[in-house]
Amino acid sequence: MKHEHRLKVGPVTFRVGSQWAAPVRQLAELYRDYPAADAVCDFTVRLEAEKPWRRWVRPSVAIRGDYMLPDAVPMALEHGLLAAEMGMNLQMALGYRRHLLLHASTVERDGRALLMTGLSGSGKSTLAALLGEAGWRLMGDEFALLDLDTGTLHPFPRAVSLKNQSVYVMEERAGPNRLGPWLKGTPKGAIRHFRPSRDAIERMSEPAAPALILFPRYGRDLEAAVRPVGPAEVFVRLTQASTNYVALGERAFDALTHLVTTVPALAIDYPSTEAALAQVEELWAK
Repeated sequence: MKHEHRLKVGPVTFRVGSQWAAPVRQLAELYRDYPAADAVCDFTVRLEAEKPWRRWVRPSVAIRGDYMLPDAVPMALEHGLLAAEMGMNLQMALGYRRHLLLHASTVERDGRALLMTGLSGSGKSTLAALLGEAGWRLMGDEFALLDLDTGTLHPFPRAVSLKNQSVYVMEERAGPNRLGPWLKGTPKGAIRHFRPSRDAIERMSEPAAPALILFPRYGRDLEAAVRPVGPAEVFVRLTQASTNYVALGERAFDALTHLVTTVPALAIDYPSTEAALAQVEELWAK
């Protein structure tokens, strides 16, 4: 690749290469506070033209690398940063085996971690980003890394993908300098990436013990509510939220069983971010 950037996020290193300069320049700016990776990286992502002429004529970006989806639809060059982020997600989802991967957000306080997972649109990304600006350490948004031996959660604080109105919420809370460029017209609407705080980045080698699991659900017409979730339901939900549970076999079963039988779990409904923050603080205090 003519242009490339190497970075380390938590225990994982990436090499992202591109035939175009713009996606790599945007990625380097978004991750400017992160340590550089060594010469040999865990995963490689390549952003290449779908066809040779599509590098210049109506440029289209195909996401390739160590692991690929052969039927993936190429993206417009203006969404090159999003393609790089998706490429890193793809490498993790298909190739990572050192920890049990859970599609979840994680924040930490006083050495204990809060794990949040839910369907797309549940608001977990925005909630995690807001908590990271309110006295919590943001450990990660896209993936939570559960240690198969110790049961602790390891940080993976990538940039948080924010959609539509949540962008303005975080811009008001943290200022515009922590946000990447606008990516408009994506399949998920208008997107900006939010860079975690410097403290979260500097402490991304510090694991934490899980203390609470939340399943948030956002809706303007919902009333704030809390209900307990039993271990069996939590187990099923988390296996569905994992991309490598089957590949890891018995060790993943044992680690997940220990998690769901030792850590309380609750489902919360909330009509606004303010209500969600209040619910989290109240539940955490208990």
